[in-house]
Amino acid sequence: MEATCVTHIGICVRDMDKSLAFYRDILGMKVLGDRMTDPTESGRSHNYRRVRQARRWVSLSFGEGSTPTLTLTCHPGDEPDGQPIKLDEVGISHLSFGVQDVKGLAEELRAKGVELAGPLESFTNAQGEIRSIYVQDPDGILVQFNTPDSGG
Repeated sequence: MEATCVTHIGICVRDMDKSLAFYRDILGMKVLGDRMTDPTESGRSHNYRRVRQARRWVSLSFGEGSTPTLTLTCHPGDEPDGQPIKLDEVGISHLSFGVQDVKGLAEELRAKGVELAGPLESFTNAQGEIRSIYVQDPDGILVQFNTPDSGG
């Protein structure tokens, strides 16, 4: 197999409105699609912990044609199972977005009321640079912002 790219990253959220307020309104992602789907379509029900009656799907991106996209899903009227994991636990531990000015973004996010996932000093390297920060989305999922050449 030779894949050409990552097409999307999907995360299940508890409250779509709160998640959209974060990803769309605070981070500036654009909504590419928003629709209700049947969770049993295409034989997907075996990928669920329990039976779900409805699924809302919202696709977001930082620009038209940009990949990967971020797909938020929720199950209206049905509480999701589970908790977000930390960096040292098995599973997808965080999302990461590349930005040119991490320190400027940290200041912007803090001005918008977003708390960093640790004190700003903890993200500062020995040279006094802030090349990576973490925040938590409304569900507690870790979201990293780093300069593209700084690694993970």
